[in-house]
Amino acid sequence: MTEIVITGIGASTPIGGDLNSTWAGLLAGKSGISRITAEWAQDLPVQIAGQAAVDPGEVIPRVKARRLDRSSQLALIAAEEAWLDAGLGLEDDNDLDPLRTAVSIASGIGGLHSLLDNWDLHKEKGPRRVSPFTIPMLMANAPAANVGLMVHAKAGVHTPVSACASSNEAISLGLDLIRLGRADLVVVGGTEATIHALPLAGFAQMQALSRRNDDPEGASRPWDRGRDGFVMSEGAAVMVIESLEHARARGVTRIYGTIAGSGITADSHDMVQPDPSGEGQSGAMLKGLVDAGLNASDIKHVNAHGTSTPQGDMTEAGSIRIALGDATDDCVVTSTKSMTGHLLGGAGALETIATVLALRDRLVPPTINLVDPEPDLPIDVAANVARDLPSGDLAAVNNSFGFGGHNVAIVVTNANITG
Repeated sequence: MTEIVITGIGASTPIGGDLNSTWAGLLAGKSGISRITAEWAQDLPVQIAGQAAVDPGEVIPRVKARRLDRSSQLALIAAEEAWLDAGLGLEDDNDLDPLRTAVSIASGIGGLHSLLDNWDLHKEKGPRRVSPFTIPMLMANAPAANVGLMVHAKAGVHTPVSACASSNEAISLGLDLIRLGRADLVVVGGTEATIHALPLAGFAQMQALSRRNDDPEGASRPWDRGRDGFVMSEGAAVMVIESLEHARARGVTRIYGTIAGSGITADSHDMVQPDPSGEGQSGAMLKGLVDAGLNASDIKHVNAHGTSTPQGDMTEAGSIRIALGDATDDCVVTSTKSMTGHLLGGAGALETIATVLALRDRLVPPTINLVDPEPDLPIDVAANVARDLPSGDLAAVNNSFGFGGHNVAIVVTNANITG
C-alpha cells in the first residue's frame, strides 16, 4: 500500500497564530476561550468563544483581505505556513506538476460573515452597497479555491461539507486521491469562522453551548460532570500530505508522521444527537484500523471528538471502548477541545495535527477542566496534565463526529508500522 506522509503543517487557532505557538499552548494546558467584548454580543445568552489568537486581518494585506471571507483568510494563513513548512515556495518554481497537485480543504458552514454582513448592508443601504465580491466570498468552497490558486493545484480542488466531521473527511479524501493515483501531493485541512450573533444564538437556542459566561477558560470541560455544552471557536489547520515516494524524490528530509488510514460511517439516527449505542462511531474507528492494516493493540492514543456535551462525551467514551476493547486500558485519551473550543469544520484537521505531534513528541496534551470526572468512565483520560507516551512505533486515532450523524476516524502513525 502507498505510504502517505505528512511533510508540512500550519495552523491559526484560538491558542496561537501559528503551529508552534498552538502546539506549545496545547501542551501547557492553555485555554483559548475568552469573553466576547463586542457590542453585538452583549444581549446574547452565550458571550464566550474561542476567538483567533491572531486576527487574520493583521496578517493578510488589507486590500486582499477585503476580498476574502474570514474563513478564507484563516485557511490561507494556515495553508501558507504548511506549504512553506513542506519546503515549497509560493512562486511557481517548485518543480511540482500542477496536474498532480490537489487541495481538499473543508468548511462546515462557509463564508457566513460575508453572507450576513452583506445582507445587513442590503437591508440598511440598498442593493448597490452589496460587495461585488459577495458570492466568491460566501461560497463554502472559497477557502479551498483560494488555497488552490495559491499553490497552483490542478488535480482537483475539493470541499467536503459534513458539519463537524468536515475536515477529517477532507483528510480522508486527500488520502484516497493519492492512493488512487489521482494526485501525488494534496493540501488538506479545514477552516471555520462563525463567531457571529446568529450562529451563537442558534446554537444557544438548541441548548448546545456552554453558558459559563463568567468562566470562559473553564467552560469547555469534556467528561466533567459539570459540563454544559461546547464552546464555539474559529481557526484553520492545514497539512501537506504526499506519497513517500514523491516526498523522497523531491528531497524531503523531515516527515511528521503518516496518514495511515481512515474510516467513515453514518449514524442515520438523528440530525443532532449521536446514536447512543455508539455503533457508528466505533464502526468508523474499526474501519480506520482495517484501512491502516493495524490492530486495536497498536493504538496508544485517541484524540477524541470530546465536545463537552452531556450526551456526546459519554457516547464517545463507550464507542472507544467498543472499538478498542481491552486495548483501551493501554490507550491515553484526550480532548484538546477543552483548550481550543470547537472549530466546527476546522476541528478534525486541528485535532489530527495534535495527534500526529503527540506521537512525534511522545506527549499527549491534557484535557483541562476535568475536576469531577464522570463515574466509571471507561477510558483513561489525560486529565489536566500532559501524559507521556512510550517509545517505539506508535499509532493513534483522531475522531470527528458531526451533526447529521457523520463519523470520521483518522488513523496516524509516527513511523511505518503497517508493513
